Amino acid sequence: MARHGGPRGTPATRVLAAAGVPFTERPYPHDPAVASFGREAAEALGVDPARVFKTLVVDTGAGLAVGIVPVDATLDLKRMAAVLGVKRMGMADVNDSERVTGYVAGGISPLGQRRRLTTVLDATALDHDTVLVSGGRRGFDVELRPDDLVTLTSAVIAVVAAR
Repeated sequence: MARHGGPRGTPATRVLAAAGVPFTERPYPHDPAVASFGREAAEALGVDPARVFKTLVVDTGAGLAVGIVPVDATLDLKRMAAVLGVKRMGMADVNDSERVTGYVAGGISPLGQRRRLTTVLDATALDHDTVLVSGGRRGFDVELRPDDLVTLTSAVIAVVAAR
């Protein structure tokens, strides 16, 4: 994998480059009319949707956290709550998500967030040699090894996806 993400990259690519983690930039043409950003990425890049992961911000009632699941799945909020030790949770307000992460919805990366949030990565990520996550803007993913994603985000691995 190539290393990119010089000083003009996104916060996500700068984090990857600074850590010396091999990754590949995967840009694609983004259609503003598309509502499912993750599925759009999988289709545009010709990648199995099970390898493309979306970053979802949740509100635990005590703060925000991140769930990372394949784009062909949904985040199981009950499982996520159990992993985080809270009774229940919901999806975070979009404005709060953007403010806390520093990214726009549809381009929220689990890497290089303005404030590091507790992160849970669906266990299926470990089934793949590489996975794709948002690179920090719509129409731009990065491909990296799941172990590197875990290390850089301090993610907890758990089954939190529902199909």
